[in-house]
Amino acid sequence: MPDSVKPNEESYDRPRERLARTGVSALGNRELLALVLGHGGAGRTATEMAAAILKELGGVHGLAKASPDRLGRLNGMGPAQSSRVLAAIELGRRTLLVSPNARLPLREPDELASFLLPMFGSHSTERFGAVLLDARHRLLRVHLVSEGSLDSAPAIPRDVLREATISQAASIVVFHNHPSGDVLPSREDFELTARLIDAGKIVGIDVIDHLILGDTVYCSIRRVYAQLWLE
Repeated sequence: MPDSVKPNEESYDRPRERLARTGVSALGNRELLALVLGHGGAGRTATEMAAAILKELGGVHGLAKASPDRLGRLNGMGPAQSSRVLAAIELGRRTLLVSPNARLPLREPDELASFLLPMFGSHSTERFGAVLLDARHRLLRVHLVSEGSLDSAPAIPRDVLREATISQAASIVVFHNHPSGDVLPSREDFELTARLIDAGKIVGIDVIDHLILGDTVYCSIRRVYAQLWLE
């Protein structure tokens, strides 16, 4: 091919052209983010800006946990671009969710973690919730009880069990995430679990586990301290 009609090599480095040429799975994280951003800012291309954002936030896992305020403070990011990034992250989460019509049996910690991590594993604030199950351990719904700060979310057994009673749940699994990514249970986690188990016995609802969620890992309190269920 003559030089005069060769494709512009620089255009092949642009994420949109590369996506059309090689497919979306071939794109790196910064290229995917550049497509979401749509354009650059502060004198940088979209790809350069995406690379800087990922470096600043610690990669895609840090991006997933970034708050709107944190994104808005990044150099060159405007409200529209921040909104696009947040919307793309939430859309990605939702593609991993189980259909609300699917009555999945959720019995084992690994099954529960696979279900919960895409929704609640990577967040900038701590959230506390409960998975409500029927008598055959099939999913009824997930109830988010509270959302707090970076290191705590209020959880009152009364609020948790009220929703379980309304939904006629036979059992529940409670969960909360640690924004730090460290899933080691605290003394307060053990104490809250014990209170929930005792309260559940009074109203006839079995509290079968308490999961602590990190970014991609989890801890089952029942696995690490089964004694709580034997007391």
